[in-house]
Amino acid sequence: MSTLVIAAIGPASSVQDGGRFGAQRYGLTPSGAMDRLGLAAANCLVGNTLFAPGIEIGPFGGALVAREGAVRVALAGAPRSAEISGRAVAWDTSVTIADGETLKLGLARGGSFSYLAIEGGIAGEPMFGSLAVNARAGLGSPYPRPLQAGDELQVAAGSGTAEQRIDLPAAVDGPIRVVMGPQDDEFGDGINLFLDSAWKISATSDRMGYRLEGPVIRHLHGHNIVSDGTVNGSIQVPGNGQPIVLMSDRGTSGGYPKIATVITADFGRFAQIPAGTGFRFKAVTMAEAQTEARKFAELLRTLPDRLRPIESFDLNIEALQDANVAGAAVSAVDARTWQIASPADALTQD
Repeated sequence: MSTLVIAAIGPASSVQDGGRFGAQRYGLTPSGAMDRLGLAAANCLVGNTLFAPGIEIGPFGGALVAREGAVRVALAGAPRSAEISGRAVAWDTSVTIADGETLKLGLARGGSFSYLAIEGGIAGEPMFGSLAVNARAGLGSPYPRPLQAGDELQVAAGSGTAEQRIDLPAAVDGPIRVVMGPQDDEFGDGINLFLDSAWKISATSDRMGYRLEGPVIRHLHGHNIVSDGTVNGSIQVPGNGQPIVLMSDRGTSGGYPKIATVITADFGRFAQIPAGTGFRFKAVTMAEAQTEARKFAELLRTLPDRLRPIESFDLNIEALQDANVAGAAVSAVDARTWQIASPADALTQD
């Protein structure tokens, strides 16, 4: 076994896997990765099952050190700068951190969550079948809270397997698609306001719910209903008229009317929207949502087919220094040394 030491880490970073399921009727929240595609792609790169536990890294950066042996990892999700001992690490690739080396990660760009998968997963004691952290409920392993500097994760020693990259489809742009309801009849003209308005995610949002900033959505019959079940992406409208989109650490039931639900295929894309970034919603039919869910499931299933070897080569620095890489150009300020009058003249320059 090797150890991956958390030297530095920003908030909203924790161990997450595919989540815990089968007990929502008892009030057990699922938790799990906010962006399932990001976690699955990272795990695929290092040969893990798609939803094995990995590190979900929030918007801020971090640093992780390999101890007691090499550690093979992969990075996917929201891109950010990454380097090991001054060497840049490409995104959507696997890489091995040698014993004593540090992987440094910068701020997320164009998203909120990145995923660091470790070959062989993370050692921990499953709680209701999962290592996924839900800090409010005190669930998760090896630490039932967000990660912090000084934490140590026990992981498998790097196998030395050849590194890989993964070719993911281009990011989908456009509105976040929703299925209306189940209580959309409680809002009247508020439905048009909801669909026609620009929204932003509040900085007070977290893994339990994303609070939306935008126009006030009025209720026709008050904001209290008999509590009923929720799902990832349920959009509740509380008494203040500001919608809340329920996320991975949501409660399993709620007593506010739900105007719409983010479709499964768009949930990860929605989760990645940074706070303060504008977006819109678009209503689709249940049949359209089911079609997109099948496409997303097929993408996950075929991720191994998207793996490619990383082509590497040795760079001979001494030979490069001796080479005239500028060709015939020998002085940038003397045009006579690099202007070629004719193709015939060019043949005499070498």
